[in-house]
Amino acid sequence: MTAKRKWSAQVTEHSDAMDLEEHVFESDDAKKIAASLKRSAEHSNRRKAEPFQSALSMLNFYINRAGKNLPQERREVLEEAKDELRAAFGRPKQD
Repeated sequence: MTAKRKWSAQVTEHSDAMDLEEHVFESDDAKKIAASLKRSAEHSNRRKAEPFQSALSMLNFYINRAGKNLPQERREVLEEAKDELRAAFGRPKQD
């Protein structure tokens, strides 16, 4: 059962998504999360899409995999990180 619950960690570590900095999603600062994802996306040799798309996809993947177990406060920080990521890549903010 433990292996089934940890499949998302395996995807994060071994997929062609991109190389992430350790504990990137644990920060309480949305700007730091976005900056880390941007750096990772721009420097990763493992991503298939453009940097912005890869970074946003990894953030969405993390939020979706946490599902109901993600406390509202963490979800708010991570959702704010999406806007910060868009700003970091010069993309318009989504409403």
